[in-house]
Amino acid sequence: MARKSEAGRAGGDVRSDLHALFEERAGGGIEIDLRSRVDLYYGEQIRQQVREVLQALGVEHAHVAITDEGALPFVIAARIETVVRRAGLAAGKSALPEAVTLREPSAKDRLRRSRLYLPGNEPKYFINAGLHGPDAVILDLEDSVHYAEKDAARLLVRNALRAVDFGVAERMVRINQLPLGLADLEEIVPQAPDLILIPKVEMPEQVSDVVGAVESIAKRSGISRPIWLMPILESALGIENAFAIATASDRIAAITIGLEDYTADLGVAKTSGGAESLYARMRIVNAAHAARVQAIDSVYGDVTDSEGLQHWGEASRAMGFEGMGCIHPMQIEVIHRAFAPTMSELEKAQKIVAAYNEAQMRGLGVVSLGSKMIDAPVVQRAMKLVARAKQIGMLS
Repeated sequence: MARKSEAGRAGGDVRSDLHALFEERAGGGIEIDLRSRVDLYYGEQIRQQVREVLQALGVEHAHVAITDEGALPFVIAARIETVVRRAGLAAGKSALPEAVTLREPSAKDRLRRSRLYLPGNEPKYFINAGLHGPDAVILDLEDSVHYAEKDAARLLVRNALRAVDFGVAERMVRINQLPLGLADLEEIVPQAPDLILIPKVEMPEQVSDVVGAVESIAKRSGISRPIWLMPILESALGIENAFAIATASDRIAAITIGLEDYTADLGVAKTSGGAESLYARMRIVNAAHAARVQAIDSVYGDVTDSEGLQHWGEASRAMGFEGMGCIHPMQIEVIHRAFAPTMSELEKAQKIVAAYNEAQMRGLGVVSLGSKMIDAPVVQRAMKLVARAKQIGMLS
């Protein structure tokens, strides 16, 4: 009996994707039926790539019907590999697209003011994501992907990590809740993402499971670049174990909170003021600073409320967070503005640092600014603020 399968999407509202219908045959070679608005210009290239992908997967006889909606090569490869795998073929084989040159490895303490979520099974969002200027992009395999499409999204995200240039944005992937997330790692880790988000972490042992898998797969794949971790705490138990989770591995660069799941766990409504989650967010901040990792806030769900986002971001920064998530590109600039020092803060910090430097040059153990003595913690805070201002381009 011939094996059939399908993957991908097509239709009036679909962009940068394709729908593929695969049928295995006993003979006759490869037959490809293609419907595409760009058939005249790129049809033969698409057909040739499909043949090459099938060949790499060991498929010699099949009929493939494709409806193309402007899919790029990395998407074509992912969708064809998905239909072949869904047909029960190509065990242990992959068809990887050509790889882009990776930028320098991501520093553990790099700037993470904004991280833009991109649904893992929607390639139209990948292409220009880096142009919006987020500090990071998150290729999401968890909540934004229907359970029936987890396998397809996994291959699409794998190919995007390999083939898409996201600019200076840090390349993050949110895997699925364990144990399903371990299957994600098998495809994702060989493509050297900068950071992996682990959802719904409640115990440090969950982090250890991910660390063990990452290190094993990285060694097997020859990956020497650092791959950082960011556990997401989304329950009352996770919040209570925040410090143990934050110190579970040297690979942890930050911890964050998922407010939708957290408030659901409490059985309360999530509000724009955030009083119901204040304890949890402060617990995240305190645990992160105690563990010497970054504290990253949750997303602000109302895309149309820029003023509310600005206020939330400013309050978040005042609490000790270093950034937050965003679900739309229009939130990025607002978040960056909210997490930047004000000019008055910066001017004061520069005066404190200048006074400290002068005291050091004069061999004085006491720092004074005008008639006021400046304590060491105040100097340290001013230095951090000046360093952050240079990092984001407010100072040269």
